[in-house]
Parts: sequence; structure tokens; C-alpha cells
Amino acid sequence: MTRNKLYSLLLIACLAGFIYLFYTIHKSESDSFPVCIIKNATGFPCPSCGTTRAVALLLQGQLKESIVINPFGILVAIIMTIFPIWVLMDVVLKKDTFFHSYKRTEVIISTKWLALFLIILVILNWIWNIFKQL
Repeated sequence: MTRNKLYSLLLIACLAGFIYLFYTIHKSESDSFPVCIIKNATGFPCPSCGTTRAVALLLQGQLKESIVINPFGILVAIIMTIFPIWVLMDVVLKKDTFFHSYKRTEVIISTKWLALFLIILVILNWIWNIFKQL
């Protein structure tokens, strides 16, 4: 993936995430609609079910509740905060620090033991979501 394509996709994804987060925080309870395709099709939550609610709770200062809903929310909140700023700084300063870090991280994550560990974490989170009937 090229630098410009990565930066564009990341910024668009973060913008969409911020828009959706803003929408979910400011909607009324009667406006809710299920967006999880897996949950709609199977009746079971996916590993990321509850992430938006977890981020919203984190923004309200409710760390414990955020972790209970979905621990991935903390990771998503960090990514949505730091990555766009980092990318925009690279664009303004005409640098490639984020792109090079992304490439290094991609290599590290693709090592078998770490990939297996991360897959196990996702499966455990999925079990947690099913157990608490999210």
C-alpha cells in the first residue's frame, strides 16, 4: 500500500468513526438501530460489538464501564485520537514517520506467535461478548 493511499484510508475511516460516534452519542434511545451484520444474521455478537458504546463511555470518563462493554474500545479510542494527528503532522511536515511505523508494525504483527496471540485475544473477546449477552 502506498503512503498516500494509507493516509487517505486512515483519515476517511477515522472521520467516519467520529461521525458515527457523534451520531450515537447524540441520538435518543428510540433512534437506535442494530448495525452489526453478524449479530443481525446470527443473533450472536461479533468480537467488536459494543466498541462504539465503549468509546462513548470512555469519553464520559467511565473507564470501568467502557472496559466491561468491550475492551477494544480503549484501543479504538487511542487509534482514533493519535493516528489522525500523526498522519496530518506527516503531511504538513512532508515526512513519512507514520508510514514507516505502519510498515514495521505490519512485519512484527505477521510473525506467527504474535499473530496467534492476537487471534486468541479476539476470540476471548468474542467469548466475553457472548457470555455477557451483548
